[in-house]
Amino acid sequence: MHTPLSFVHRFEPGSSEATLLVLHGTGGDENDLIGLARELAPTAPLLSPRGKVLENGAPRFFRRLAPGVFDLEDLRTQAADLARFVQGAAQQYGLDRDQIYALGYSNGANMAAALLLLHPEILAGGVLLRAMMPLEPQPLPHLKGRSVFLAAGRQDPLIPPGSVETLAQRLRQAGADLELRWQPGGHSLYPAELEAARRWLEAHL
Repeated sequence: MHTPLSFVHRFEPGSSEATLLVLHGTGGDENDLIGLARELAPTAPLLSPRGKVLENGAPRFFRRLAPGVFDLEDLRTQAADLARFVQGAAQQYGLDRDQIYALGYSNGANMAAALLLLHPEILAGGVLLRAMMPLEPQPLPHLKGRSVFLAAGRQDPLIPPGSVETLAQRLRQAGADLELRWQPGGHSLYPAELEAARRWLEAHL
C-alpha cells in the first residue's frame, strides 16, 4: 500500500534515468511548466507538484510577507514537506532517488534553492530560472557532486542581482558545480537562456 502523496501533482513517465522535479512560479500549477520541461528534457520522467500555499488564490510553494520578503518559518516547513513528497513519489513511481533534478521558475526556483540548501539529499542539482537567495542555511550543506544552472535577468524588477550573486556564492561555497547565466532582460524567460538550459540538462541528465 502506498501512502497517499501529500501534494496535488502531475507525473509524466519518461525513458531516462534522471527525473525532473518541475516547480511552477506564483499563480502556476502542476500543468504550467510541463510543456517547457518536455522541451528542455524530452526523455525525462516529470514530477510536477502544485504549491500548497495560496496568496490571494494564487498557488505558491511558501508564504511571503511582502515582495522579496519570505516567511522563513513557513519556507522551512514547506521545504521539509516537499522533500518528504519527493521521497514518497520516488518510491511510488520507481524513480532513481539519486538522479532527481529540479526545474524551477521564480517561486519554484526559490523553492528548489531552498531544497538544495536545507535538504541536499533530495536533489542531484537543477535548473533555477529567476531564483534569489531564499534563506541563509546554518551550517552550509555539502553540495559536492551537485550541479546547478542559475539563470537571472539584470533588469529583473522582482529579484535584486545582489541576491542572485549571494545564492551563487553560497552554492559554490557548499561545493556545487554552478553555472550562472545573466540575461540583459527582466523576469520573463528568453530563448537563448532556455537553449542554454536545454544543453545543460542534456549534458547532466
